Amino acid sequence: MSDPVELVPELKELSGWLYRATGNRSVPRTTIGLVQLRAGQLVGSTYLVVMHTGMLRKAGESEERIAAVATWRDAPYFSAAERAALALVEAVLTPNPAGERVPDELYAEAARHFDPTALTTLTLAIGQVNFFVPLALIGKPVPGVAPSEQWT
Repeated sequence: MSDPVELVPELKELSGWLYRATGNRSVPRTTIGLVQLRAGQLVGSTYLVVMHTGMLRKAGESEERIAAVATWRDAPYFSAAERAALALVEAVLTPNPAGERVPDELYAEAARHFDPTALTTLTLAIGQVNFFVPLALIGKPVPGVAPSEQWT
């Protein structure tokens, strides 16, 4: 796939705006990173998993916490707020045969841990990673290689 930023230069600015919007400090950057790592796992994108794992490592996250994101429900490493955030991203990305993906109970649980600004920011962080999912799945960038070094 050709370099999407070269073809649609506005993408670079849009990416920057999304990063700034989710970086408003209402949600810890680590929580956002955990959520975005889980999103990459759920959609089956090695590129996103490697990228978000690397970002979490650079932020000082332990290997145990990073590795346990895939099995967060029974891992002892996450706070109640992080668990609510991980449950929220799973609900958004996992089809529910019973219908509604984000039941009122889950929303209420997330709202117990995040004020309205933080909950909106968390929602935007889920949307942010999902915005890039098609590029990751269709473009198939090579994990661990900078975009500038691999897009043709």
